Amino acid sequence: MARFIATNPDVSGPSGFPSCGALAAPIERVTGIHPFYIGKPNPYMMRAALRQIGAHSENTVMIGDNMETDIIAGIQSGMETILVLSGVTTEQEIAHYPYRPTRVVK
Repeated sequence: MARFIATNPDVSGPSGFPSCGALAAPIERVTGIHPFYIGKPNPYMMRAALRQIGAHSENTVMIGDNMETDIIAGIQSGMETILVLSGVTTEQEIAHYPYRPTRVVK
């Protein structure tokens, strides 16, 4: 049996074009099988990258523009996080999440 693995659940990217989640959705709908996302927000990718470069989460910062992928991946991987407001998440949306980035930068 084949495994259904996808990189991330994002429906669209900052440019508005379809992203991996949008492309995985029809396959999920037809097969009834949910993909295992190995990319953000799954901390697997972050931990594998840290091992590859010989870094530790205590000395690494995750910088991203998306609370639902970048920031939660950093938090779940034990990193400090910086949310940049130049992309997906707006300053007003931060309050809707049960977690917070370490810093927010405009």
